[in-house]
Amino acid sequence: MKEFNAPFRILMGPGPSNVHPRVSRAMTHNLLSHMDPVFLDVMDDVQEGLRTIFETDNSVTLPVSGTGTAGMEAAIVNMVEPGERVVVCTAGYFADRMAQIATRAGGDVRTVGADWGNVVDLSAIAQAVDEHKATVLAFVHIETSTGVVQPIEPMADLFGRDDLITLVDAVPSLGGQSVGVDRNRLDFVYSGSQKCLSCPRGWRR
Repeated sequence: MKEFNAPFRILMGPGPSNVHPRVSRAMTHNLLSHMDPVFLDVMDDVQEGLRTIFETDNSVTLPVSGTGTAGMEAAIVNMVEPGERVVVCTAGYFADRMAQIATRAGGDVRTVGADWGNVVDLSAIAQAVDEHKATVLAFVHIETSTGVVQPIEPMADLFGRDDLITLVDAVPSLGGQSVGVDRNRLDFVYSGSQKCLSCPRGWRR
């Protein structure tokens, strides 16, 4: 196999981002079995760190090896059953992908959108949820394709409903914007390691 040395680049896009040298050094450590007691200690520590950054006390906070879309798919296929009524807020590329995956999972999907570069109107979201009798509401916190922030706090009244599961894409926002899982009563949030957290790609909540 050909030896390859990657040149140093200052990464200024929405992700991946540069990692700290200490993180790079940690990646050279010896491999451990997933059943090794040391590995389990590391997992416990990582989970505690994730709970801090997600602002949650939920013990079901864990890293998953995969891309942002893997996190999206894991969230949707575990939250959306065939026939489930789903509202997806769409105003960018990755929100559109959420709607596509929810449809493939068998969901009865209704989109409520805005032009790219704009937030989705809160009253339109509430209206779509009520008219569609939705049990799942999905949206992207910050849309990578546009950089627009869909504010979480103004939607808190919707999130507090017992009959509505909230599913949030926080891939580019976690660590740069407060997500506040517990404070905002969010049900399922996934993120990525390679953006604001400046870690190697590959894990999700």
